[in-house]
Amino acid sequence: MRIKFVFLSIILISQITVFAQEVITPEKAIALALENNYGIKLAKTDVEVAKNNASILNSGYLPSLTGNAGATYNLDNTEAEFSDGRVTTLNGAESSRYNASIDLNYVLFDALGRSYDYKQLKETQQLTELQARETIENTIIQLFTVYYSVSELTENNDALLETFAISKDRLIRAQYQFEYGQSTKLAVLNAEVDINNDSISLMNSKQQLNNSKRDLNLVLGNTLDDEFDIDAIVEFNNLYNKDELLEKAKANNISLLQVDKSIDINKLGIKSEKSTMFLPTIGLTGSYGWNKNNNNAASFVSVSTNTGLSGGLNLSWNLFDGGSNITRVRNAKINLEANNIQKEQLLVTVERDFNNAWDDYQNKLSIYRLQEENIKTSQNNFDRTEEKFKIGQANSIEFRQAQLNLLNAELSKNRAKYLAKLAEFQLLQLSGEILNISF
Repeated sequence: MRIKFVFLSIILISQITVFAQEVITPEKAIALALENNYGIKLAKTDVEVAKNNASILNSGYLPSLTGNAGATYNLDNTEAEFSDGRVTTLNGAESSRYNASIDLNYVLFDALGRSYDYKQLKETQQLTELQARETIENTIIQLFTVYYSVSELTENNDALLETFAISKDRLIRAQYQFEYGQSTKLAVLNAEVDINNDSISLMNSKQQLNNSKRDLNLVLGNTLDDEFDIDAIVEFNNLYNKDELLEKAKANNISLLQVDKSIDINKLGIKSEKSTMFLPTIGLTGSYGWNKNNNNAASFVSVSTNTGLSGGLNLSWNLFDGGSNITRVRNAKINLEANNIQKEQLLVTVERDFNNAWDDYQNKLSIYRLQEENIKTSQNNFDRTEEKFKIGQANSIEFRQAQLNLLNAELSKNRAKYLAKLAEFQLLQLSGEILNISF
């Protein structure tokens, strides 16, 4: 009864995915990740902020326009003495003043600092876009690490199902042989132990597969249903040219591109600091205003109203600021030198990483090819052992060993295949080509 229950459980596990499910291809997985991955969404918001910062509205090229208005009321006790000797005393004399104006302030020339600052903002925007690209590249690597884990576990699950079916066949055969007196109870017990072990392995594999599917769904922004399948077809590109890829790595590696952009930004920073040392700042001011005064009786004029336009130019020249500007220029030059050193170091590191990745890819690809050949050998060995087992020339231990050898060969082949594919992606990422992959 216990064996029948195990059979039923395995059948339910293996048949639960028979119903039509959504198939996620690599192309679809990339599209879903680009649109829904949370890390990529956050990177896009950083790019939008950088675009806003680099707009004309944040450049300093536009004038400022300010509106002002005010009112004042006075209640005074006043004693006024005139030149002819008359004295006038006013108690509770009222007066009021009203004003309104529109004021313009515009920097006509600021020693070119504004120009360099604006260029820096544009370069910073491009640096932010490169940082977003790095996030996308890392997300794609993360995506396919999980994607191929799901694919590997799916194929492993199929191999374990096949192994379980073989063990079930063996148990049925052992039971028949025992009933007809052709075998001992020990053969039945051994078959029961093996089929129980196979069922445990199958259930563990199924649980790992479910966990990996949830991990994949998380990378895709939780956009998939609970049950889905993936396209497990894997192809390798054997036409890569090492020298061409290395040159692409030196030109397009995302870390190198970011260092280059930082160097450009620091060069503009040096020019901005230098410009304030040698050139003045010229500003334009303008105002259009209205003023009304209601004076008390002690004044010669009771009411006065003024409207008018005023304007002016101002010049400011920082002849010497105690050496702060000189210090900033010197530090900016040192930072630029540090960036150049960092680039040299990064070039050496990228070349080393590329060579390691190239060798790793070639090695893993060769291992996968050998594992494919090993499958053929293991399958041939199992087929021969199975034939001998059926006619009594091989015992159950020999049969089980051949069965496990075949299963291990299949699992090793699956592992080698997906490790090789991930090694290919690592190579493409170093070369700056990960966003150009095709399937």
